[in-house]
Amino acid sequence: MGGEMIGVLTDTTASIPQLLVERLKIELVPYYIHRGLETLRDMIDVAPDSFARYLAMAKKLPTTSAPGPGDYLVGLQRLAARAREIVVLTMTSKGSGGYQACRAAVDVLGERMPQVRVEVVDTLQVGMSHGWAAIEAARAALKGLEFGRVVERAVEVARKGVMIQTADTLRYLYMGGRIGRAQRLAGSLLNIKPLIGMEDGVIVPLGTARSRAKAYAKMIELMRRRVGEGARVAVAFTHVAAREQLEQLKTQVLDHFECVEVLVSPLSPALGVHSGPGTVGMSFYPI
Repeated sequence: MGGEMIGVLTDTTASIPQLLVERLKIELVPYYIHRGLETLRDMIDVAPDSFARYLAMAKKLPTTSAPGPGDYLVGLQRLAARAREIVVLTMTSKGSGGYQACRAAVDVLGERMPQVRVEVVDTLQVGMSHGWAAIEAARAALKGLEFGRVVERAVEVARKGVMIQTADTLRYLYMGGRIGRAQRLAGSLLNIKPLIGMEDGVIVPLGTARSRAKAYAKMIELMRRRVGEGARVAVAFTHVAAREQLEQLKTQVLDHFECVEVLVSPLSPALGVHSGPGTVGMSFYPI
């Protein structure tokens, strides 16, 4: 056991670009997608683009489920082979059972490997707002910061993070039962573009727009209200089979804010199930 390194573990819904996962040595635990009799591992058995093509045609949505304690235990044990201290980041505990499953796995690891110290952070976020917290924790670990500081950095980025997303339709969130407090938008006309965000770990409505262009203008305005025009931010643009549409939003954000770091990443299929093809969003935090 190496001992010097601090390990970072998270799950596939963080939607972190694969290159960064590898570079920052982040350990990933997959979520599951259940399609008919098939059980598919998120980002392992299914890739974002091909899965989005399938979703566009699907009459019945697949369902998703969180990793179980056994899945987290496997990831923790893999990390424990090279780290005596591990930070785990889960998506919001209010939207998934991942956090609870992870805590159960940590208890088992504690009995088997009491010398390994583990801290679990419930990000109360989703997608790349969760992903940014994992990225920054991993960077802090690689810089050699001590364990407490790595955990603090993870919590700080998770708390500062803002997610704003628009979709072609609320159909997928509604069918998947993940609509949260955005329920009241479900009856809107089909051509209305809903905007959603996260507040205290729950999906909330942020308004509607009558076209994609107007939705993007509203997203810029919401971002301006949160951090101020010209603010220094790290921003990740996420999408479900909408790489081209995303470019319009990206151009506008780069015009209005000082983007210190910019990432583009498809949402993992386990999240894509709930937002649907055509989804474009951004996850950012002020620096």
